[in-house]
Amino acid sequence: MLEDGLLVWKFKGGSKDALRAIYEKYADDMVTLAANLLGDKVGAEDVVQDVFISFAESVDKFRLTGSLKGFLAKCVANRSRDCIRKNRRGQIAAANRAERKSSEAKSPVQLVINSEELRKLGSALTELPYEQREAIVLRLHGDLRFRQIAKMQKVSTKTVQSRYRYGLDKLRSSMNGEVRK
Repeated sequence: MLEDGLLVWKFKGGSKDALRAIYEKYADDMVTLAANLLGDKVGAEDVVQDVFISFAESVDKFRLTGSLKGFLAKCVANRSRDCIRKNRRGQIAAANRAERKSSEAKSPVQLVINSEELRKLGSALTELPYEQREAIVLRLHGDLRFRQIAKMQKVSTKTVQSRYRYGLDKLRSSMNGEVRK
């Protein structure tokens, strides 16, 4: 967090390298977050670009009071929600997460198994109600606390915890025990 504060301070002072460092540090996590919310990697990349452009344009007014990653995750979630509301991206496509898992595969057969499991998980995730999907993704990929998610969604912490729990239960039941650990 101290490093983030220093980078923001440098960027406010006119350092383009500081913005580049912030982008390189958080862009991949933010694209993953947006892709999980939207179910569309291309749309996710657009959302993240929009968020970083807005951040760069308004950095003079920006004051870091917590985690920069948390702030960016909230911005990505809000922008993703706007995209879904406006239906700019059309129907949500199933996210393909095979690229992320390919490095963990021990053999070609394991790669195929991992790819299929990720496809099924991505499909199951996109079928969740948006509020539940958002709670799960912000908690797991955005590293946000339930309290922070509740504030974003303008609901109680208990409601977010319920959405998270019900969403995970639905994922488990739709996966029907097919995902192995």
